[in-house]
Amino acid sequence: MSETKIKQPGRVKSALLSWLGVPVSLVDGSFWAEWSGAKNYAGKTVTVNSALQLSAAWACVRLISETLSTLPLNLYDDSGQVKTMARDHPLYRLLHTQPNADMTAAVFWQAYVASLLLWGNAYVEIHRSGGVITSLEFLLPQFVTRKRTSLGAVEWSYADPFAKATRKIVEAQMWHTPAFTTDGVTGLSPITLGANVIGSAMAADEASAHTFKNGMKAAGLVTMDVVLKPEQREDVRQHVRKVSTDGGVMVLEKGSAFQQLTMNPQDAELLSTRSFNVEEICRWFRVPPFMVGHSEKSTSWGTGIEQQMIGFVTFVLRPWCVRIEQSIRKSLMTPAEKQRYQAEFAMEGLLRGDSAARGQFYSTMVQNGIYTRNNVRRLENLEPVEGGDELTVQSNMIPIGMLGQGTTAQDALKNWLGIEDKT
Repeated sequence: MSETKIKQPGRVKSALLSWLGVPVSLVDGSFWAEWSGAKNYAGKTVTVNSALQLSAAWACVRLISETLSTLPLNLYDDSGQVKTMARDHPLYRLLHTQPNADMTAAVFWQAYVASLLLWGNAYVEIHRSGGVITSLEFLLPQFVTRKRTSLGAVEWSYADPFAKATRKIVEAQMWHTPAFTTDGVTGLSPITLGANVIGSAMAADEASAHTFKNGMKAAGLVTMDVVLKPEQREDVRQHVRKVSTDGGVMVLEKGSAFQQLTMNPQDAELLSTRSFNVEEICRWFRVPPFMVGHSEKSTSWGTGIEQQMIGFVTFVLRPWCVRIEQSIRKSLMTPAEKQRYQAEFAMEGLLRGDSAARGQFYSTMVQNGIYTRNNVRRLENLEPVEGGDELTVQSNMIPIGMLGQGTTAQDALKNWLGIEDKT
């Protein structure tokens, strides 16, 4: 490998190349953008790590990734008339319980979704033995690059930061899921595209911290109608500094006056600016502000919050679930398996913390003959009961034509269904 001369190499880049011990291309824009930061009007270096130091960005990413990671992801056999859980399929254990030796399913999916939210792409290396998938290894997205060979095949490179070596990964061994994309191949990073918004929020945080550090004290001008000696000026400075630090009453002599110079946060409207930045960041992640603790402009009515929660599930969680489910089918299943199996997040898992909603859901499913009582008991980790495997429906609704015939609702329903009573 020929040595490449770099004009004015950056210390970070040089140190990183030396530490990795791998050849990272100097024209690899996606790699260096992560380390140098995206450009923005505020002049701040915006990277994934610096963006996560903002409480709004941290809260949005945690909210979506942790919520999705706690939803059960099941594999179903849909080849028959009844869709059943495919617990015997090797993918079921990997997707539902433990994808690799180092991660539980919850940790894996949290990192996977966070990668989609921050970098716009998620990468997983597929390990097989005898044609069967044995493990799914999560890859750090900032170290993955993609290219097409001269034959048109897709080839991936991973600069492994732990092994300190770059390895090639063929397309069949890579599971790639793009987030929002305009070319159908590479996902767009909210951190990169939202650099102006995030950089402005970082600048506002810095200005606020600086204001609180210096502007909340008695800093300003002390004016007098006489000329002071140097030691007298120093005495005044020490007095003002002591009062500013310890509090108390400022005492000045000989017609002295104190004029404050630094504006407080309210005068500078920093608080309102920071509030606006929270809403801006929430827009990028499509999260209702009240869900990250910003409830200034949210309704406090129960129905309003409930509708916003429904909107969060419908417009935020469900698109991510569908994207991941279809990606699993595309990358982890053979053509024959695609016709038979499907992965699906159990959105009902969101009801686990809401006993009232869970009870209403079970009641509706049982009364309409969709669930049996033992189905419900199994979901609630209860032992089945005798006679609980029969589907039941409410019998107080009968056809209008059966009204006024002097029969009970149950007899009318039997007659309408053509069921003979042999008793």
